[in-house]
Amino acid sequence: MALALQTFSTVKDANAALKSAGTRYLGGGTLVVRAANEGDVSVSSLIRSIDPALSAITVSGGKVRIGTSVTMAAIARHPDLAPLARAARAVGGPAIRNMATVGGNLFAPAPYGDFTVALLALDATVSTEDGEMPIETFLAMRESNHAIATWVGFSLPAEGSFRFLKVSRVKPKGISVLSIATVVEQAPDGIVSSARIALGCMADRPMRANAAEKALLGRKLTSDGIAPALAVASDGTSPVTDPIASAWYRNEVLPVHLGRLLLG
Repeated sequence: MALALQTFSTVKDANAALKSAGTRYLGGGTLVVRAANEGDVSVSSLIRSIDPALSAITVSGGKVRIGTSVTMAAIARHPDLAPLARAARAVGGPAIRNMATVGGNLFAPAPYGDFTVALLALDATVSTEDGEMPIETFLAMRESNHAIATWVGFSLPAEGSFRFLKVSRVKPKGISVLSIATVVEQAPDGIVSSARIALGCMADRPMRANAAEKALLGRKLTSDGIAPALAVASDGTSPVTDPIASAWYRNEVLPVHLGRLLLG
């Protein structure tokens, strides 16, 4: 079945076109076009916007705004986004990173969406025509929210506080067994004062490890200090089972890899 492609100069016009049945927004196309090639007949028309704001990266005063058409490759090479380079490079190989966008990653189902895991740990916000919302709110309603995501925003993490790990069977560009991103801040004496831990593949979309976060507070990043957090790392998770790994396996290896990431 042939697909129509409609291009609009503004996000507003593209949003209006998306209200028609059978339409899907086209970013980099790494997921949408593949689905069409594999026989998805639910889509008859692809919508895209060439609004320049969607491709902009702004870094000022420690605040970051990234348009949703920005690619993983652009993030990986941006000098002010060095903390995120590892997460951006975790998305596929060079050809995929040259196409894959921030917006597409926000909607990617498990076992994809590694970059969104990093955004969740960074407490990002997502903007649509309906306004700006916390990324957790966006992820919870992303299937029912048909408005185009226009940009993500977050504060640059303090030096050394952000860590990211992707676990895959095929390196460097294999599909995720799981991914983990953490933002942990410590007092001068090494005591953890705040912690955000985000997980990929441990549910149908990126999620927070709330119990592990709470268990880290007031402790030090030592083997003994992180033990309570590792013991509850899987609380509230519902890992996916796919050809890459079973839910059981993901639950088993999560504490191992989270421990390695926290200990640096």
